[in-house]
Amino acid sequence: MATSHDSIFKQIKNLPRNVWAVSLTSFFMDISSEMVINILPLFLSNVLGVKTNIIGLIEGIAEATASILKLFSGWVSDKIGGRKWPAVIGYTISALSKPFFLIANSWGTIAGARWADRVGKGIRTAPRDALVADSIQPGKRGIAFGFHRAADTAGAMLGLSIALLITWLAQKQSVTLSASTFRTIVLISILPAILAVLSLVLGTQDIKKEKNGTLPKFAFKSLGKPFMIFMIIVAVFDLGNSSDAFLVLRAQERGLNILGILGMLITFNLIYTLISAPAGSLSDRIGRRKIIIGGWFVYAAIYLGFALAKTGAHIWILYAIYGFYYGMAYGTSKAMVADFVPEALRGTAYGTYNGVLGLLDFPASLIAGILWQGVGTWQGFGPSAPFLFGAIMALLAAVLMLLWHPKPLTTQAIS
Repeated sequence: MATSHDSIFKQIKNLPRNVWAVSLTSFFMDISSEMVINILPLFLSNVLGVKTNIIGLIEGIAEATASILKLFSGWVSDKIGGRKWPAVIGYTISALSKPFFLIANSWGTIAGARWADRVGKGIRTAPRDALVADSIQPGKRGIAFGFHRAADTAGAMLGLSIALLITWLAQKQSVTLSASTFRTIVLISILPAILAVLSLVLGTQDIKKEKNGTLPKFAFKSLGKPFMIFMIIVAVFDLGNSSDAFLVLRAQERGLNILGILGMLITFNLIYTLISAPAGSLSDRIGRRKIIIGGWFVYAAIYLGFALAKTGAHIWILYAIYGFYYGMAYGTSKAMVADFVPEALRGTAYGTYNGVLGLLDFPASLIAGILWQGVGTWQGFGPSAPFLFGAIMALLAAVLMLLWHPKPLTTQAIS
């Protein structure tokens, strides 16, 4: 990155309290969530014997459930002129869902707990993102969202490290996950979930603004043509971006044991954490569009690699590079949303962005599961198929973004 480390640290130090508090909240919640969610497909497959098409269905419905709520919560936060308390409610629901994984002994119970967790995410995501955008100047959105993603991912890395330690102590040599190990991890995950809620309640305050007496419409048209085109291109990409549960299953299918998978995920999150803030800062200077295009080309190459990988070591290396993609593109895309819409519709825009992509996660995950193991009497195309599909869709989206030259609402180093 062209920006020096000293400059990055100075930029981070000068971020507003709200950005720090929201980032701390995400840090704690990701410790909790990543301990559980990344090994959930292994629990479903290894302990309960659930096939990948059902795992895809669970993940798809979970994200679709969250999506509608993301639309609604963003709209409500614009209407009431407040972001904090809708976000608090969402984080609280997710925290309360964790204990239900302890009692799960069927895929239906797991699905219910997973869906409840996504309800919380659906309620909190758009108001939280809008609170970050409200709290920072346009020219510093990239570093703000980049730092938030870095804190979020550092929490994920710590959560995975805790899960790895527990698994190592409980079942060092086992290739498959045991029910007792899974439940121990879930039990420990409850404390950081509580700390996440407390951090948001005690650390943030709403940025005062006038209430919007006219309800924003649930329509792309009210958010403007540049935002609409941006969403169409991102939707093309997201249709091939199935749940990372399939990457975990692919790693196991290629020979990685539980400890290897957790180590792989920790490596991913370490790189993601290190790249996010510098990439966000770079997007403030050279433009978000360039960063996103580069990230999508990297994604296409990585997914092609996942399709062709022969060993677990290949998957580990590719997953590390996958962290580079996430660091480049994920926070930058969120910062770009605020570049296209007025402040009064920011919650609705983030709700629309997160909601539409969440809705697409349902067909994306379902398609991936069917391509892998088929449906009914059809056996599917095998483990490589969902990753080839993802690579093609990412390449198409990158080309479309390359051909598009937007005129955003604000002009600080965006196009």
